[in-house]
Amino acid sequence: MPRREEKRNLETIPVGSLGIISLSGCRPLAEMVDKYLVRWRAERESEHKGSLAFAGYQRDSYLLQAKVPRFGSGEAKGEILESVRGTDLYLLVDVLNYSETYRLCGHENHMSPDDHYQDLKRIIAAVGGKARRITVIMPFLYESRQHKRTSRESLDCAIALQELVKMGVDNIITFDAHDARVQNAIPLSGFETVQPAYQFIKGLLKHVKGLNIDSEHMMVISPDEGGMSRAIYIANVLGLDMGMFYKRRDYRVVVDGRNPIVAHEFLGSSVEGKDMIIIDDMISSGESVIEVASALKKRNAGRIFVFATFGLFTGGLDRFDKAYGEGIIDRVLTTNLIYQTPELLSREWYISCDLSKYVAYIIDTLNHDSSISDLLNPNERIQSIVARYKAGELNEE
Repeated sequence: MPRREEKRNLETIPVGSLGIISLSGCRPLAEMVDKYLVRWRAERESEHKGSLAFAGYQRDSYLLQAKVPRFGSGEAKGEILESVRGTDLYLLVDVLNYSETYRLCGHENHMSPDDHYQDLKRIIAAVGGKARRITVIMPFLYESRQHKRTSRESLDCAIALQELVKMGVDNIITFDAHDARVQNAIPLSGFETVQPAYQFIKGLLKHVKGLNIDSEHMMVISPDEGGMSRAIYIANVLGLDMGMFYKRRDYRVVVDGRNPIVAHEFLGSSVEGKDMIIIDDMISSGESVIEVASALKKRNAGRIFVFATFGLFTGGLDRFDKAYGEGIIDRVLTTNLIYQTPELLSREWYISCDLSKYVAYIIDTLNHDSSISDLLNPNERIQSIVARYKAGELNEE
């Protein structure tokens, strides 16, 4: 079967010379994306490659050098060390990479999402309006959990989006936004939220044998009412039944800034003997998803696989080690769009889904000002990989 990248014949003229700037916390992903782009553009046949419009099209690297040095007080500035005049610029930022540090009055400080977001703005300010177009690729949307106002409180995500647009950002690309309606804050600007459904299914099929992908043997579960659309999509594409839990909370009490969950109530048909796919946008502490998995096991569910775009694991890995040891969960799949600790990558229960090729596809296509609609709807690719799995062809690759 031919490789998919050979099928993307992009003949349109690039918007401008391609340039990628990776903020400090996103370098491993950016380097993998860059390798794909270098290879594809070296292999791509085009009669126009020698024309002026394609100047700088084929390069050894599209990564531009930039840095954010800090003073001893913790203050910083953005610096771009190469020309960006006329470039189609893509900025990659991982606001959740807490492994990045800086010195503050002699102390080592771990970078928070606020620090990463501020560094992004510094780099945009350093561009000084000289780029032809600026696209921010922010896999985890900054402050996306603070997306709506329910009392007298700040609306951080909307403010951040408006700030970026005012600074000259043309497009914002994120993955699995907590609530995509936050784009209403910038209705005249480009905003895409991308679902990694194909990569989850591919990761599961490549690592787990003996799956029966039909409604008699498998079911998709949404752990809460907010994530219904993700579960509905996966269930419809795979032809499976769907169930959901809703969180019954005690609204009289606030613990760690939220109302504690009293119980997870299940809505759906029988799960007995069926393999479960629990899908959500993120695993934060992991407490909620393990409670859902435990509730499914009490209903005699079979194997349990957890899909989550972002694995934060803020409560550590111990509860997942324990759940795996007790047979409550079988595999947890998250993406490499955010920082992954070496400890996480070494776990037997963990499957990492690589999104670097997907991000490279998006950048390559947008640079040619072509449609990315086929990339945003992976139905055809999902059907193809499921058919290959059922035919026993997937393990031969």
